[in-house]
Amino acid sequence: MLLYILAALLLLGILITIHEGGHFFAARLTGIPVKEFAIGFGPKLLSWKSKKHDTTFFLRAIPAGGYCMFYGEDDIEGTEAKNDPRSFGNYPVWRRFVTVLMGPGMNFVLALAVAFVLCWAVGEDTQGYYDYSCISAVSEGGPADQAGLLPGDVFLAVNGEDALGRDETGTKMKLSALIDGFDPAQGPLRVTVRRGEEEMTVSVAPVYDAQYGRYMLGVNLNTGYHPVYTPVTPGRALYLAADYCVQAGGAILSSLRDLITTGRGFEESAGPVGIVQLIAEETKRTGLAAYTELLVLISVNLGLFNLLPIPGLDGSRLVFLAVEGVRRKPIPRKWEAYVHTAGFILLMGLMIVLTYKDLLRLFR
Repeated sequence: MLLYILAALLLLGILITIHEGGHFFAARLTGIPVKEFAIGFGPKLLSWKSKKHDTTFFLRAIPAGGYCMFYGEDDIEGTEAKNDPRSFGNYPVWRRFVTVLMGPGMNFVLALAVAFVLCWAVGEDTQGYYDYSCISAVSEGGPADQAGLLPGDVFLAVNGEDALGRDETGTKMKLSALIDGFDPAQGPLRVTVRRGEEEMTVSVAPVYDAQYGRYMLGVNLNTGYHPVYTPVTPGRALYLAADYCVQAGGAILSSLRDLITTGRGFEESAGPVGIVQLIAEETKRTGLAAYTELLVLISVNLGLFNLLPIPGLDGSRLVFLAVEGVRRKPIPRKWEAYVHTAGFILLMGLMIVLTYKDLLRLFR
């Protein structure tokens, strides 16, 4: 398992390095000096200084982070900007805007590039099919729990009708269609499942969920899907990759909206520990395919998250730069610094809470 944990840390390191590399190369292209650039965090392993660009580079011990530091970034009062022409705040707004924007931008570029290679190498799934539904989790006290169903059980039939594969419309699994047709007046459903090498039939009375407007068993399901791939042209691969990234982004924004408006999804939210655990477990279970897919998803997630106008993130810095461009003069440096510092403290607090939740899940 240690190897998979190291692979997960490496993945996070790649994502953060690409992000910070976006800031770095955009700064170079726009002529803004970079004070320090580091790959990894923690104890220093190597360092060297570019005499031409006056940038110090660091290679640090823990490969799950990095940073790109500009001159004058820690200058809260703005006095350094007056004395050092290299200070970040002395450069035109459009140069600074591009430099900040290219951090999240490179996460999107990475996601698209990896998705493109994956789609071109594997092909397009044109004839894949579903063949079973398997329980991944059982809600405590729910109908399935009361009936004795367990994670790992595979649904075979409901009231004697085959529950494998898709229904005749092809829009949903047969199991879902059979549960949707439940009539309380006819009594509980007779559900046949396979547990290991054995088959068993139990009685389950689904409960109506007003939020979703349907009857439910109180389980989370994994569906057994068998993809059938056909080769694609580079153009088609690019289209599929872009579509995949857009769908991933849409799902992330939808989840974020639900989290902000209703709080739904907070219990499933994960911090660094949970993310590393997820990457390690999925890579161990599925291999390179899951690893690359997670790289794409997390890269899109990182890019979108950093564009949010939350103090301390790139999105907030872009808002300040946009206001400066409209006003034609910057907001006082110390006020901007206070806002970003407060945001950073809040983000660190959230990270501590999520990490605590991760550890509770890990050791319970």
